[in-house]
Amino acid sequence: MGVYPSEQQEAASGAENFPTARVRLIEPFGAGGGPDLIARVIGPPLSRLWGQPVVVENRQGAGATAAPALVAASQPDGYTLLVNTSAQVYAAALRKNLPYNPLTDFTPVASLTSQPYVLVVGRDRPFRTVAELIAAAKAAPGKLRFASTGIGTGTHLGVEKLNLDAGIRSMHVPAGPGEGIAEVVAATVAGRADYQLAPIDFVLPYIRSGELLALGVTTGQRSLLLPDVPTIAEAGVRDFDFPIWYGVWAPAGTPQAIIAKLSRDIAGALAMPDVRSALMLHGAQPLNMTQPEFARFVVTESKKAAMIANVAGISPQ
Repeated sequence: MGVYPSEQQEAASGAENFPTARVRLIEPFGAGGGPDLIARVIGPPLSRLWGQPVVVENRQGAGATAAPALVAASQPDGYTLLVNTSAQVYAAALRKNLPYNPLTDFTPVASLTSQPYVLVVGRDRPFRTVAELIAAAKAAPGKLRFASTGIGTGTHLGVEKLNLDAGIRSMHVPAGPGEGIAEVVAATVAGRADYQLAPIDFVLPYIRSGELLALGVTTGQRSLLLPDVPTIAEAGVRDFDFPIWYGVWAPAGTPQAIIAKLSRDIAGALAMPDVRSALMLHGAQPLNMTQPEFARFVVTESKKAAMIANVAGISPQ
């Protein structure tokens, strides 16, 4: 059945008045994690713009699926939104028996930012460059250990892509039940893992203290936070590019007029000089995509994850 012009006008009018109550930004990794930090940067300007509270809620648990599950089951009215990393779409290829479909149960609302992962090793490891790490892995195939925050996460897929591109094999040491990025980084600091990828904002203090050594960043350009650290592509793994990125999703069925308004307003917040400066403190750059571009990007990234998983022999968990 078609939508009559009066209905279209009513929907548009409702979107212009949106929101009339608090908006919840639900994130899955807990206080201090990337989604939490970025949500708390964009929340205040959105609250000022809308004249309504914007509340960030940490919903950890169930392997970072508790927050998406909550949002997928929420009313599709724009008042409950998910702020997540690229792991949101990687789950479509690498997780089974989820209580939601990562692609069809959500509408992509807005791209937020991208930032590098950093390839790090403990200070007691004998590798000081990407080339030395690769040489050691080739000399002992399958013996080196890399840590990650879990099967199918960006910290896992990024290393698998690095291994594939560099022609090496190593042993995966995923986080245990209830463990997150803090425990994974601690394992690398303590030498229980030989190397890992980690978000730049989280490992920067460890790098500055000398507990971890940064070998390379996963983006196509060097980070302003670590200007002396080469990109992994510069360090010899040709064309390697695997950033961590962040976005906002709404429950499927949210009216398109509300999705469009959310997208415009979030883009406006990201363009504010004080917001951009705050994001730079975390090594993050706005992605600057329109809502349709972000929706297409989400599908492309899910396919990329499936390809890496297939070539690396990763079975859905």
